[in-house]
Amino acid sequence: MSYINIKAEELNKNTFNMIGNEWMLVCAEAGGKANAMTASWGGLGVLWRKNVAFVFVRPQRYTYEFLEKTDKMTLSFFGEEYREALRICGTKSGRECNKIAEAGLTPFSVNDGCTAFKEANIIMECTKMYAGPLLEENIVDPAVMNEYKNGDFHKMYVVSIDRILVKN
Repeated sequence: MSYINIKAEELNKNTFNMIGNEWMLVCAEAGGKANAMTASWGGLGVLWRKNVAFVFVRPQRYTYEFLEKTDKMTLSFFGEEYREALRICGTKSGRECNKIAEAGLTPFSVNDGCTAFKEANIIMECTKMYAGPLLEENIVDPAVMNEYKNGDFHKMYVVSIDRILVKN
């Protein structure tokens, strides 16, 4: 396993495809334990003169508890051969099983004690800059409410992308 650091501007990937179709793992750790969840909602861009990612997590997700206890997280992106591993991490709860082991992923520590996965092709080490709930009164398009029939609105995290590692 060998990674090289790249600048965000050097990332030559379709981010719509990376997040929406290939998915990513959002991972945070707290109390010496890490948890990861599959996400297909989010984005990459520039805000406050920084390269950032936007991550959305529902409060009932176990990973949410970890994100609330730390300012650091990683976003990991994988090849198609890990689709089943990502499915496991998106359908099982770390409260009930060791889904990282069950998915066959190999965690390792990156800067600041964040956890990433040796199988990932791209790893983004991130620091929280903003966190706030999506609010019903701020939703302008009524069709969006189809995603929130249970009133379980996501919390949005805006994170600075501190470092990008690409598998060499």
